[in-house]
Amino acid sequence: MLETGALASHFTLLGTDGREYSLPRSADGRPVLLVFFKTTCATCDLTFPYLNRLREAYPVGWQLWAISQDPADRAVPYAQQQGISYPVLIDAPEFVASRLYDPPATPTLFLTGESGRIEYSTYGFAKDDINEIALRLAEHLAEQPNVIAPASDGNPAFKPG
Repeated sequence: MLETGALASHFTLLGTDGREYSLPRSADGRPVLLVFFKTTCATCDLTFPYLNRLREAYPVGWQLWAISQDPADRAVPYAQQQGISYPVLIDAPEFVASRLYDPPATPTLFLTGESGRIEYSTYGFAKDDINEIALRLAEHLAEQPNVIAPASDGNPAFKPG
């Protein structure tokens, strides 16, 4: 797994929208949150509603890319089911990005900053980690931080991936 402070590995993947996404070129010097997932991952099912809230809380100035380790024929219906409105990139079957980032579980999240370095990473689901990512994004965007994963919302504080 890429460590915090490491230069984010460069890759190009095709999105389900037919566009190519390339890190760092497509990032345009903005923070990017990469989310590696599988369509059969129950922890991913728990995580995506929080990521959708994160996107709603901070709608501009950064990018959120969901990187599917499944082929498009499974990723597209899953994205629709999860309400994912941001780019879904297909890493299967070659696993170009997965080989570079080596996520230990799904979901695994990597936040890259404007410098192109990994600023924060986590795997599995943890409300504290989601809120930390929200705080870091708020700092990048010079906005007030939002609590994305409140403790009392009925979901567990942690679930391994």
